[in-house]
Amino acid sequence: MPDPLYAVSPLDGRYAGRTAPLREHVSEAALMRARVRVEVEYLIALADLDATDLALDDDGREALRDLYRSFDREDAELIKRLETEGAGEYAATNHDVKAVEYFVRLRLPDGFGDVDPWIHFGLTSEDVNNLAHRLLLTGALREVLVPELVAVRDALAGMAREHRDLPMLARTHGQPATPTTFGKEMAVYAARLARAIAEVRGATDGLSGKLGGASGTYAAHVAAFPDVDWRAFAREFVTGLGLEFTPLTTQVNPCDDLADLFDALRGANNVLLDLDVDMWLYVSDRYLGQEATAGEAGSSTMPHKVNPIDFENGEGNLSKANSDLGFLADYVTGSRLQRDLSDSTVKRNVGAALSHCLIGYTKTADGLGTVVPNEQVMREDLEANPEVIGEAVQTILRREGLDDAYERVKDLTRGRRTTLEDFRALFDDLDVDESVMDELRALTPAGYTGVADELVDELED
Repeated sequence: MPDPLYAVSPLDGRYAGRTAPLREHVSEAALMRARVRVEVEYLIALADLDATDLALDDDGREALRDLYRSFDREDAELIKRLETEGAGEYAATNHDVKAVEYFVRLRLPDGFGDVDPWIHFGLTSEDVNNLAHRLLLTGALREVLVPELVAVRDALAGMAREHRDLPMLARTHGQPATPTTFGKEMAVYAARLARAIAEVRGATDGLSGKLGGASGTYAAHVAAFPDVDWRAFAREFVTGLGLEFTPLTTQVNPCDDLADLFDALRGANNVLLDLDVDMWLYVSDRYLGQEATAGEAGSSTMPHKVNPIDFENGEGNLSKANSDLGFLADYVTGSRLQRDLSDSTVKRNVGAALSHCLIGYTKTADGLGTVVPNEQVMREDLEANPEVIGEAVQTILRREGLDDAYERVKDLTRGRRTTLEDFRALFDDLDVDESVMDELRALTPAGYTGVADELVDELED
């Protein structure tokens, strides 16, 4: 890797360590390897057709598969040379997929000379590329991004269960409102994220490939072997790679499936953006304390500060990711007539969008790992805002038949500071049973949390 200090992007510079797990899925070398995989598996599939005279025994098939299984830096560099300079008997292709075809020819083991004509037989570059991109995305999501999302969800669920009955003042419109519990609020985010993860998984499982040739008509295949059911062949080949099959295409896979995936990721990111902002506000209100790291400077000038930098960093990267994902979802579904190449360069930026996602997920997880609820501050804030029991008071009085219950409590509390003594003075003026009076006098902000603690049990394991 180049010196991170001289990288033109923070993804390979400042955050290279965090984005490293994605290199096997979204780098240029990864795309080359995936293309080789498609070419090799296609070659093997052709050998299974009775119509072709291509024969491959088990050892031959495994030897071919080793071309992508053992793919390394030297192989990637050879493909790049074939594209830009030429190598062996081949002049520079100035074409990245043709370079992969020639690479396979050059790397064929001894005794495979009769295989050359069948490499890339009847294919257009998009047949290879659309499958390669989706294979890489499948791995990136299943092996890297989704596990990180699950880790955040599990951390939230753990916090929800641990602090299920810790009372906390809620705020609606930024103002003191009916109390909740810290655990219940974390459970809300855990549940939202679980639903978002299910959408991401569904969109990943729904990635769909094509293999229809230059205009999606199988024309070259049919010209060579008109008696072969090429549609059935393509379906079997694509689904054999673990993808769904798109039968109707131009040269280009329409990419609606990619747009669905990018939108699903944006949905998950929006949940975490909301979480990052709320956690930042809880830290600001001192509802959450942060564990300080020894030797770390929170501010270049204010030594006392412990800043919520992980949540801020998560927010920034998730916002950047969503901007990129929105652009990609809008762009990749369009192609002029049967094909134009503008999407090719755009798709090379998918890795950057996923990298910003990954940074956002890991930074948010880091933030969750450093915060601790400050029970004393939460309880003091509840005690300082007794007016929040006004909702309970007016609801109980409505139950008892007082048609002006809301107005009485409104006159007592709206736009002014109210104490529990003020409420008790209101109670003394009421003509209600003593049991109701006891019920009213027992109300406290900390005790007015409904079934918030029980709602945590709605979380699935």
